[in-house]
Amino acid sequence: MDRLKQIETFVAVANRGSLTAAAQAEGVAPAVIGRRIDGLEERLGVKLLVRTTRRITLTHEGSAFLESSQRLLADLANAEASVSAGGVKASGHLRITAPAGFGRRHVAPLVPAFLAQHRDVSLSLNLSDRVVDIVNEGFDCAIRVGELPDSSLVSVRLADNRRRCVAAPEYLARAGTPHTPAELARHECLTLSSEASQTRGWAFAVAGELTHLRPGGRLDCSDGQVLHEWCLAGLGIAWRSTWEVERDLACGRLVAVLEDYAAPPNGIYAVFPQRRLLPLRVRLWIDFVKHLYGDAQYWSGATPTGVTAQSAQP
Repeated sequence: MDRLKQIETFVAVANRGSLTAAAQAEGVAPAVIGRRIDGLEERLGVKLLVRTTRRITLTHEGSAFLESSQRLLADLANAEASVSAGGVKASGHLRITAPAGFGRRHVAPLVPAFLAQHRDVSLSLNLSDRVVDIVNEGFDCAIRVGELPDSSLVSVRLADNRRRCVAAPEYLARAGTPHTPAELARHECLTLSSEASQTRGWAFAVAGELTHLRPGGRLDCSDGQVLHEWCLAGLGIAWRSTWEVERDLACGRLVAVLEDYAAPPNGIYAVFPQRRLLPLRVRLWIDFVKHLYGDAQYWSGATPTGVTAQSAQP
C-alpha cells in the first residue's frame, strides 16, 4: 500500500507541478508529500524530480516512470470500476471551481443530487470570479462561461450562452423601448464598473459585424447580481447572460430588447487538465452537468430528469 501511495503521489506532483498543489488536493502537509517522493526515489535508486523553490522538473528517468505509473494507475482504476456497481462506481474527492454568480445559481444547487448518486465521492466547490489556475491550485474541473483563451487545458462545451439586453416592463413603460443600439445613449444602462470584466463593453451584431458599445448611466457595480436586482427593480437596461435572466424572461419579470442585434452565442464549458486518465468521478461530474445543461427544461425553470425539484432552483 505504501508503494502504491508513493506512486500516486509522484503522479500527482508531476501533473500538478508542485508539492504544495499535490498536498492541497489531498489535504495533507507538503512535508508529507516530500517524504513520499524521497522514499520512492530511495527505493528506486534514481532521481525522478528536480526540485527548486520555483518549479519541479522531471528527470529523464522521471518522465519514463511517469508514463508507466499513469498507465498502471489507470489500469487499476479500470479494474476496480469494472467490478463495482456495474462499472460506474466513483470514489474520492472532487475539487471544482466556477464563477461566483453562475456557481451559486447553476453549480451549487446540482451538487446534492450528484452526491446522492455517487455516495463514495466527496466534493469541494470554489466560487471565484478570477480565472483560477486549476493545475497549480489542484482543481479537477472548472466551469467557465464565455470564450476560452488558448491553453493546454481540455474543454467540453456544456451549453450555449447568450448575452441579452433586458429591462423591467415598468422601466420600458416609463422610458420607452430602444430599437437600435445607438438609442441606448438616451437610456439608463446598468453596467459593470471599470475594474470588472466586459472591458470592451456590450456586444451587438450590426450590419453583419460584431460591434462593441460602452453605454453609460448613473449606476454601475462590480457585482453582476446587483445589476440583475437593479434591473428587476426597474432602474434601467442591463446586458446579462441567459443563464441569469432566462427564468425572469419566461415569467415576464424582464423583457428582452434589441433582439435583432443580439451577438452570437458563446459557451458554457467544463475545463480540465487532461483527457487521458481522467478520474471516473470527474468524468461522471462532467456527464452529469452536461446532461442537465443540455435539457431545455432546466433553463426554463422546470425540473429536468436526474435532479430534484429543490436542487433545480437557483
